[in-house]
Amino acid sequence: MKFIDEYRDAQAAQRFASLLARVTTRPWTIMEVCGGQTHAIVKFGVDELLPKEITLVHGPGCPVCVTPLELIDKAIAIASRPEVIFCSFGDMLRVPGSAKDLLAVKAGGGDVRIVYSPLDALKIARNAPNKQIVFFAVGFETTAPANAMSVYQAQQQGIKNFSLLVSHVLVPPAMEAILSSPHNRVQGFLAAGHVCTVMGFTEYEPIAQKYHVPIVVTGFEPVDILQGVYLCIKQLEEGRAEVENQYARAVRRQGNEPAQQIIREVFQIQPRKWRGVGEIPQSGLGLRDKYLEHDAELRFGVAGHTVEESSECISGLILQGLKKPHECPAFGTRCTPEHPFGATMVSSEGACAAYYRYRRIKT
Repeated sequence: MKFIDEYRDAQAAQRFASLLARVTTRPWTIMEVCGGQTHAIVKFGVDELLPKEITLVHGPGCPVCVTPLELIDKAIAIASRPEVIFCSFGDMLRVPGSAKDLLAVKAGGGDVRIVYSPLDALKIARNAPNKQIVFFAVGFETTAPANAMSVYQAQQQGIKNFSLLVSHVLVPPAMEAILSSPHNRVQGFLAAGHVCTVMGFTEYEPIAQKYHVPIVVTGFEPVDILQGVYLCIKQLEEGRAEVENQYARAVRRQGNEPAQQIIREVFQIQPRKWRGVGEIPQSGLGLRDKYLEHDAELRFGVAGHTVEESSECISGLILQGLKKPHECPAFGTRCTPEHPFGATMVSSEGACAAYYRYRRIKT
């Protein structure tokens, strides 16, 4: 397939592996900040092509995984109401809350629907004026423009029965939280290419300078990732700390400015709790005051609900790059995709799910 096969070419992958072997002289630890990259690394054995000195650790790169437990419970409470049609992307339905998941709500008679766009949910609201339509707005900056547009259109068209349950998180503050931790072991980052397609990469430049870490905007195929690792290691070996763009076929430095404009119109930056990590300042998006009539937390009175995370699940340590999935005592035994302890096992982009699918034999 054009634009895919060349980035899965075995010879090209071997060339980058050889280059890495030549330039690497000491141990380095690099974190990829995208669940899609994590799955590609594990599925294609990218990490096994690297010199033994290079360690890849998996960061908080899956928005499903970092959605806090209390927000899942809020979604379940709202979806259980008889007047509500609750719309979501499919990967959120099996994420466990305190007692059950959204799929259990659906099985119990709740009107829970999988949609492929928030604009699909808005269409449902337009056609079902006697119902309350709620869309579960989960994601990094990548999905924020479409979610913002749905609220903007709802207000422009006078659609009053549409609201968002917002769980948007931002990547740069999470990277800073990891780098400023006393337990940090990350020396370089592979930044998520799809986020940078929207936002560009100017936000990463102050981080690279402040913490003296190279950040390489990277795509999602094996050759992309190997090239990203090579660029990152080359900087580390040369003592540089810059932002480089491996994913130039999709990412521009300034990003998608119209998409950024609609995000700024509808959302404002605020603190956000990350599952397994805790609250990170200025790391989330919430609706601006002029759009609060479309805030599902306020509409259904669940804004103040809080829940304690499970102490048995180590997903927080995995998301911070401090542990790998197979280091969890419950991995693959008591915690499986069918009966997950945490979102890193159930999410299609979660690190635990990747290891369960591709690396169980090696545990």
